[in-house]
Amino acid sequence: MTCVFDHPEEFATTALAGFASVYSRAVWLVNGGVVRSTATPEGKVAIVVGGGSGHYPAFAGFVGPGLADAAVAGDIFASPSTHLAVNVCRKAHRGGGVLLGFGKYAGDLLNFGLAAERLISEGIDVRLLPVTDDVASAPPEKAGERRGVAGDLAVFKIAGAAAEAGLNLDEVERVAIKANKATVSFGVAFSGCTLPGAREPLFTVPPQRIGVGLGIHGEPGISEVDLIPASELARMLVDKLVVEKPAGSNGRVAVILNGLGNTKYEELFVLWVGVEAELKKAGLTPVEPEVGEYVTSLDMAGCSLTLTWLDDELEELWRAPSDAPVLRRGAIIPRQAVPAPLDQEEELKFGPASAVSKEDGQCVARVLAKVAAALREAEAELGRIDARAGDGDHGQGMTRGSAAAVEGAQKAVAAGAGAASVLAAAANAWADRAGGASGALWGLALRTWSGKLSDEAKLSAEAVAKGAQAGLEAIMRLGGAKLGDKTLVDAFVPFVNALKEEVAKAKPLADAWALAAEAATRAAEATKQLTPKLGRAKSHTQRSLGHPDAGAVSLALCARVVAEAIKG
Repeated sequence: MTCVFDHPEEFATTALAGFASVYSRAVWLVNGGVVRSTATPEGKVAIVVGGGSGHYPAFAGFVGPGLADAAVAGDIFASPSTHLAVNVCRKAHRGGGVLLGFGKYAGDLLNFGLAAERLISEGIDVRLLPVTDDVASAPPEKAGERRGVAGDLAVFKIAGAAAEAGLNLDEVERVAIKANKATVSFGVAFSGCTLPGAREPLFTVPPQRIGVGLGIHGEPGISEVDLIPASELARMLVDKLVVEKPAGSNGRVAVILNGLGNTKYEELFVLWVGVEAELKKAGLTPVEPEVGEYVTSLDMAGCSLTLTWLDDELEELWRAPSDAPVLRRGAIIPRQAVPAPLDQEEELKFGPASAVSKEDGQCVARVLAKVAAALREAEAELGRIDARAGDGDHGQGMTRGSAAAVEGAQKAVAAGAGAASVLAAAANAWADRAGGASGALWGLALRTWSGKLSDEAKLSAEAVAKGAQAGLEAIMRLGGAKLGDKTLVDAFVPFVNALKEEVAKAKPLADAWALAAEAATRAAEATKQLTPKLGRAKSHTQRSLGHPDAGAVSLALCARVVAEAIKG
C-alpha cells in the first residue's frame, strides 16, 4: 500500500513540490505543474504533456531538453482542471504554438479540450495529441478509442525531438500523430494499487494469478491467467503486440519495458531477456530499448510492453538526444537557466448584487456545505461502487471537488457576491480541485446552471429549473453521454424532467426538488441493469452489470441532500 504521506488530499501536490525541488536544474514549479527551468528559443513549439498524478515519472519527469517543455499535473488518477492546463500552457508558450499531449481518457479529453479552446481564443495555436496505444482497451478497427498508457513516453519523446529540431507546429503535429499510430502497448498486473489514505487496494489479483490488460488508473484487467514463468510472460506480451505489425514495416522498433511501481528492476531485466528473444523470433530489431519505470500506477505490481514501429524519420527522432529526469541519452544538450516564472493568484472580483441576492448566495453556500459533508461521509462507498468497472476514485474526486466548491462559495459570499456569482465561483473551484471527467462535468453543469440565475432578482423556482435544464444540456453536449449509457446522465435526466414538471404546476421549490430527488434516486438504482457505453468502464461490462453507476448514485445523493436543506 501507499504508506508515506501526511495528508492524503495533499499527496499529489506535496510530491510534485518535492520533485521540483530535487530537479530544480530541469524544472520550475508553477500552479498546476512544472515548466522547464532552462531557456528555449523564441518561436519553438512547446510540448506540454499531462494527466493525473500517481504515474511518476509521467508526466513531470518528461520535462527537459529534447522532450517536453512543461507538464500539467492533476490529483491522483484525476485529470488536471482546465484552469491549470491553461496556466501551464501559457507559461510554456514561446510563440510557436503548443502541442498538448495526454493519454486518451474522458477527463483529459474534456479538460485539455476546453483549455485548448480558451488558449486559441487568446491567439495561441494549440493542437491536441491524445495517445491511444493500449491494445487491451479496444480492437484494431477501433484503435482511435484506445486509452494511453506507457506509449505516452515514446510518442512524447518523438514529438519533443521534432520540436527541439525546430520543426513548425504543423510538422510537429504530423510527426506526433504518425508516432501515435505506430505505437502499441499491453500490460499485466500482479497486484492492485492503493490510494494514499485508503485501507484497501482499488482491485486485487488472487495469489498466483495475473491480471491481463490492466489500466494505469487502478482499473482491473480484462481477464486473469495463472502466474507463468518469465519466458512465457514475455511471449504473451510480445504476441499481443506483433499481430498489429503494420504492412511495410522494416522490423525496427522502439521498445519500452515498463514497471508499474512495485515490480523491481531486476525482475524487469529478467523479463527483458525473454522479450528480446521473442522480438528476434518475430523478426524485429529493438532500437535503443528502455527498461525501467516510466508510467507507473502508485504501488501496483506489474509491467507493460510498448512497441513503436519505426521508419527512418521516427527512428532518428527516437534516438535524438534528450535530457529530462526520466530519459537522458545522446550528446549533452547545452543548458541556460532562466528565472522562475511569476505565479500570481487572480483577485476575486464580482459585479454588484442586490441585498436579496446576497442572502440567496449565502443560502447557496450553506447548501453546498451540506452536500460536501454528505459526500465526505459517502466517499468510501462511492469509491467501492466505482471500482467495479472504473478506477475507484470517484468518491475522492467528489469529496475534493465539493470541499473546494464550498471554499469558493464562501470566498464569493465574503466578497459580497450574489447567488449567480456564488454558484459560478463554486463551480470553478469544483472543476479546478476535483479534476477528472466528473470534476469537469460537475464544474460545467454548475457554471452553466449559474448563468440562469441572477445577482439582482430573488432566486425563483423557475430560474432554478431552467438552470438545471441548461446544466444537463451542457453535460450531454460536452461529455457525449445519453440516457442508457450508464453515467450520471441517467439520474440527471429524470431529475430535471421531474423538477420542470413540478415547477410548471406552481409547486414550491422545496416540494418540486424533493420529488425530483426521488426520481433521480430511482433512476440511479435502475442503472444496475445497464452496461456502460462510455469511458474506461465499457471494457468491464460484465463486472458492471448488477451494480449501479457511481456518478448516478452521487448525483442522486446530492439531490436528496439539497432537498433536505431547502426544506429546512
